[in-house]
Amino acid sequence: MLLLRLFESLSKILNRIGATISIILIIYMLAHILIEIILRMLGKSTFILDEYIGYAVAVMTFLGLPYVLEKGGLIRVSLILDRFPSKYHWPLELFSSLITAGCFLWISIFWFKNVQRSYSRGIISDTMAETPIWIPEGAVLIGMWLVGLTLLIRSLKILVLRTNYLSEKQ
Repeated sequence: MLLLRLFESLSKILNRIGATISIILIIYMLAHILIEIILRMLGKSTFILDEYIGYAVAVMTFLGLPYVLEKGGLIRVSLILDRFPSKYHWPLELFSSLITAGCFLWISIFWFKNVQRSYSRGIISDTMAETPIWIPEGAVLIGMWLVGLTLLIRSLKILVLRTNYLSEKQ
């Protein structure tokens, strides 16, 4: 139980770091858009707005997702869960958490290979900025790993407590 709490604390810290980076990226996007508006009124441009906003949205989504998951902020469709008595919810919660963690971790294997390939080949964007593609891809990969970690810890907690993890949190 102590080891589980340690892993859960570590996961929470990492998820908060991801959420903080996501908030910073939202502020960055607002600032970049405002700067671009002002520059375009003056007949100039940064020429990288769409590229960097796209990277920021992808990274923000994947780094923010684990924190939202941890806080129970994701939309849940409990069509099947509501048909069973609450004492039987934990096996379904465990199953869905493990399957989802498995999916994220499985996809991250292929994404990791993609990041490796982008890095080793020195792939850059086809824009003026010539951004190394492995940087935004790597940030998305970290987000995938954090989601998988959060789901695995959630699964362990469900298994240990044998109860509905979400009702335990609230």
